[in-house]
Amino acid sequence: MRGKGITLAAVAGIAGVLQAPASLSYEAGDWLIRGRMIIVEPDENSSTVKAGGVPLAGGKVGLENDAVPEIDFTYMLSRNWGLELILASSEHRIDGTGTLGALGGIAEARTLPPTLTLQYHFRPHGTFRPYAGVGVNYTHFFDEDAVSSFQNGIAGGRADVDLDDSLGLAAQIGADFAVNADWFVNIDLKYVQMDTEATIKTAAPPAGLGKVKVDVDIDPWIFGVGIGRRF
Repeated sequence: MRGKGITLAAVAGIAGVLQAPASLSYEAGDWLIRGRMIIVEPDENSSTVKAGGVPLAGGKVGLENDAVPEIDFTYMLSRNWGLELILASSEHRIDGTGTLGALGGIAEARTLPPTLTLQYHFRPHGTFRPYAGVGVNYTHFFDEDAVSSFQNGIAGGRADVDLDDSLGLAAQIGADFAVNADWFVNIDLKYVQMDTEATIKTAAPPAGLGKVKVDVDIDPWIFGVGIGRRF
């Protein structure tokens, strides 16, 4: 009987860890505000670069990673369903790859990619609160500029850069870990469909390349860690 009592006590203890008091539970009308540090890792794939309408055989581009702060806001529609808006801005350098690898950096640009997801929270009452979400992303590219070595080199002293905005789907998984009734730690992983057509107007041949175009599927993975508070 003593062993059985110890077993029951252990089970009760584990249940107590996994089951938070009712005061910890998310409820309809709650606001969850999180601050994260995120790593944006493009899973890019580009078309062949064209200069003056002529493909540069084997010439493609890639993008560098970036680490930036992020803030997001979640409004709980019910105990289990929430809407999250993610706000951040990352900066990426576009590098030549393949036969253009020797060029190094070509251009730089910043992104403003507001993302809205509908989340399902599986255990809104627990200390461990996993969730998953799907939604839509709109990305605006700004502060586009050519890398000086590219502009003053093969571009012939001129390089006007323009990246088209993007609209795509987004998916996420993550979890909140309750610290007390209002504060929690968060981890989050997102995948965002993001694509653009980059146009770079350089000096006319033979001084430069003329108009350069390339399509890039950026499709970043975004991993974040941070803290949050319920209001």
